[in-house]
Amino acid sequence: MNQTQLELSLHTPAQDEQAKNSHYQPDNDYTAASIQVLEGLEAVRKRPAMYIGDVGERGLHHLIFEVVDNSIDEAMAGYCTEIQVILHKDGWVTIKDNGRGIPVDIHPTEGRSALEVVMTVLHAGGKFDRKTYKVSGGLHGVGVSCVNALSEFLKVWVYRDGQIWYQAYRQGTPEAPVQSIGKTKARGTEVRFKPDSTIFTQTTEFKFDIVAARLKELAYLNKGLKITLQDEREIEPATGKPIIKVYYSKGGLPEFVKHLNHDKETLHEHPIYIEGRNSDGSHQVEVALQYNESFNETLYSYVNNIRTHEGGTHVVGFRKALTRVFKNYGEKEGFFEKLKFEISGDDFKEGLTAVISVKVPEPQFEGQTKTKLGNSDVASIVESIVSKALQEFLEENPKVARKVLEKVILAAEARYAARKAREMVQRKGIVGGGGLPGKLADCSSREPEQCEIFLVEGDSAGGSAKQARDRRFQAILPLRGKILNVEKANLTRIYENEEIKNIAIALGMGKFEPKGIHEAQLENLRYHKVILMTDADVDGSHIRTLLLTLFYRYMRPLIEHGHLYIALPPLYLVRKGQQRRYCWNDDQLKQAIQEMAGGDESKVVVQRYKGLGEMNPDQLWETTMNPETRTLQRVSIQDAAEADEIFSILMSKEVTPRKRFIEQNARYARLDV
Repeated sequence: MNQTQLELSLHTPAQDEQAKNSHYQPDNDYTAASIQVLEGLEAVRKRPAMYIGDVGERGLHHLIFEVVDNSIDEAMAGYCTEIQVILHKDGWVTIKDNGRGIPVDIHPTEGRSALEVVMTVLHAGGKFDRKTYKVSGGLHGVGVSCVNALSEFLKVWVYRDGQIWYQAYRQGTPEAPVQSIGKTKARGTEVRFKPDSTIFTQTTEFKFDIVAARLKELAYLNKGLKITLQDEREIEPATGKPIIKVYYSKGGLPEFVKHLNHDKETLHEHPIYIEGRNSDGSHQVEVALQYNESFNETLYSYVNNIRTHEGGTHVVGFRKALTRVFKNYGEKEGFFEKLKFEISGDDFKEGLTAVISVKVPEPQFEGQTKTKLGNSDVASIVESIVSKALQEFLEENPKVARKVLEKVILAAEARYAARKAREMVQRKGIVGGGGLPGKLADCSSREPEQCEIFLVEGDSAGGSAKQARDRRFQAILPLRGKILNVEKANLTRIYENEEIKNIAIALGMGKFEPKGIHEAQLENLRYHKVILMTDADVDGSHIRTLLLTLFYRYMRPLIEHGHLYIALPPLYLVRKGQQRRYCWNDDQLKQAIQEMAGGDESKVVVQRYKGLGEMNPDQLWETTMNPETRTLQRVSIQDAAEADEIFSILMSKEVTPRKRFIEQNARYARLDV
């Protein structure tokens, strides 16, 4: 019997009756007036994260993409050929297309302009009956109305039927009825809005790179569509005019794959391109794939132009087709005769770059965020179309087939050798007792949400960190030297690397697996903050880059769920008498010298920290490890394609792309030699 049950059992009958009467006593404060009814777009403003994911940087940019998606839907329907996005100096943004224009006539049931209905009513749109749009990315009718609700101001112009129609809104509420303000020969829709700073309290500043990455992606997915991005906030030095980028792809997905592979050595010159529809023509499938010499897979999947980060049935169908067709061809041609083990589906992933795009009339996603496709029929449609086309391609291109299958066999042999190495490690673990790495200084708390682990460069820094830490929630794992560069190492070497094994075990991920960490394994994560803490010098930066490569390639869910951080130790300590000031860059150093000594450096003592081991434990705690005073930089992936490209350039065995990158960016480098 627990304490609560014991207390209840000691109540007297009179006390029970009193409690009963007290329990059923009416609460005069809770009446019908307590029930709040949110009308119109109030619900969006009350709970914006339900509609756009969050109110941070990602949600802010989602506003642009919601409006752009409407223009893309017009393009997919065959009515739009150009989209223009303008980032204005005053925080406004404009999205304009040359589609049909939102209807402005009176809605039959609402009794007001259809334009106003679309802009102010949730779940209002032309994408439900499948007559206006056969396929669409905006499925719930909440896109542009949400943008309106979360904007301080929004203006819309519709160029239709020879007239220019206009309406303005403040926080989602119309300031006047829809009205004609002039004549025009143009057609299309123009939306201009300013995000509401009371909603987006972190930032209302749009980042050019984030917008550009999505628009470039959309241009590849919609061949023949011209998308222009103009940033009036930045001026090109050469021209004195605002930055303008034009995205246009004549080839579509094959060009996308070539772009992804442009700094990699490919096995075949031209991507394999597959396009087809199901028997009734309702589902369209596009696939482009190309193999390269790397050890990693790069796969992007889309449904109605929406990126499905978690894949779904279309990816399942593609993988089944790819494995079955290549396997059947290899067996028929005798490629696998000498192998002592079965070829696995994972062997076909190594070095694969693929883009899958399907157009589906009624896609079923996991929520409004659209991260995973659930339509069961799509898997068989994709599998059928890809199987037939890929089989024909291999029969007609035996040289390409041979190169790919030779790559697959090498991957299979490496996987087999890695499995043997893993079994050997496991046997040694049984004999040796296993457990956590010996160098790990663990914390006492067993609540992962409260715990953090510092991956520290070397025993010297590790010793300082162990003395500086708060043992209750901070763990320290010193790393010996530079870990293996996983970008150009096969799985056998990765399995045998002691430092990588120690990291995986310490984090609670168990032994290192060929597929890397997957989403489900995050439940076993022992620390919700994994912090890379390296010296502020060239070697420290290199070690941090090697660690980032490991996490990006094999532990990406930790990054995607916000568990990976970089510690920012200070570069300088400025002292004058009892005064002390830490500086993280040269500008702060100059400011400190100016404020403490009137700019006379001879009147202060400047200590340059070349390594964490040079810092006393109390200094390390105060500047880098104390949650109250430190600065951590969370690692995130804004543009997966760009991140993949950068890791390939900087960390792969190909020298030429790296040399070219260094030549192009050398002027931005800061050397500390």
